[in-house]
Amino acid sequence: MTSNIVTTEWKKNLLFKSDNPNGASVLMDTSFANGGNEVGASPKALMLSSLAGCSGLDVVKIAEKMRVNFDDLKIVVKANLTDEHPKFYDKVHVSYHFYGEDLNQEKLEKVVNLSIEKYCGVMEMFRQFATVTTEIIYNN
Repeated sequence: MTSNIVTTEWKKNLLFKSDNPNGASVLMDTSFANGGNEVGASPKALMLSSLAGCSGLDVVKIAEKMRVNFDDLKIVVKANLTDEHPKFYDKVHVSYHFYGEDLNQEKLEKVVNLSIEKYCGVMEMFRQFATVTTEIIYNN
């Protein structure tokens, strides 16, 4: 079993700097309305970025192995945040936008489904607390 350690430091006001086990770091803050300075990403929005990034890494790696070509990929995650505290995402929709000529839709669907159903751990974590839906959009 692998363990990860992340250290998060308070910088000032509501700004935090969090490291990553690989050495990279990210700034987290909140909106002006909530007393922050909007210097960093919000923690909840970072969760959505993590979902897109996790699945995106899978999709690119699997597509390479399956020799499936596309010119570009954009993943859009839309989420519904509950109104009551503790606020959390109860509905999440992930759209995979593929760009390129002669996109092999059948193979790309298989690639995305492998990420969604087998490989993306962040997707599985989201399923523990949210209804997750997905779609694939092909832009030839």
